[in-house]
Amino acid sequence: MIEVSMFRSQGNITGFEISGHAESGPYGHDLVCAAVSAVSFGTVNAIVSLCEFEPHVVQGGEGGYLKITLPDNLQEPVKTKAQTLLEGMQVSLQTIEQDYDQYIHISQR
Repeated sequence: MIEVSMFRSQGNITGFEISGHAESGPYGHDLVCAAVSAVSFGTVNAIVSLCEFEPHVVQGGEGGYLKITLPDNLQEPVKTKAQTLLEGMQVSLQTIEQDYDQYIHISQR
């Protein structure tokens, strides 16, 4: 199962952690894993490109792990842009969870 933890402080997303494997299909054909990877890595790439800063990124060597934390000192309007992208990511992941809840679980911390 894929576990997604969204980190929040004062209502704002400060980062997220994704771990595990969906195992919803054979290796290379796991649609849930592919969807979660595309959404999460797409969000990180959008933050870097559109917000013009590098979040702190930790990845597992064999895949199955991604942790992102935002810097504490983000200023407006960059902070608002990053929040919009992260909230959009959460909505996309929740949509996946609605249809495939046996393979993905999202929690708030």
